[in-house]
Amino acid sequence: MAKYLLLKHYRGAPDPVNNVPMDQWTPEEISAHMRYMHDFAARLEGTGEFVDAQALAPEGTFVRYDGEGRPPVTDGPFVETKDLIAGWMVIDVDSHERAVELAGELSAAPGAGGRPIHEWLELRPFLTAPPTITE
Repeated sequence: MAKYLLLKHYRGAPDPVNNVPMDQWTPEEISAHMRYMHDFAARLEGTGEFVDAQALAPEGTFVRYDGEGRPPVTDGPFVETKDLIAGWMVIDVDSHERAVELAGELSAAPGAGGRPIHEWLELRPFLTAPPTITE
């Protein structure tokens, strides 16, 4: 089994086919989307492939250590992650092909008008072993 992270982006990925921002959806469209996500996760729980998933709040802060006795530095001159990452799901599957299959299915969650979003999801494998250095 291999773990993969599926990242849902607010922006930064190519535009989805059904590119209507969620703040313009009706309450029914939001409910249908959330139901799809819940049902998808529940099905993967049944197959043992679901690990965890979370939606992220829009607010957030970058923090960096700034030296002994100094307060942490917050934010900076870069794109805010809170503007990029909408949420994530971790899956544990038998193959990369299965991870791609599930990401494609998750991409089809309904959006505005009940039509599939066809959003781009970032699929990243977990690092399973530290890289080895040979001389």
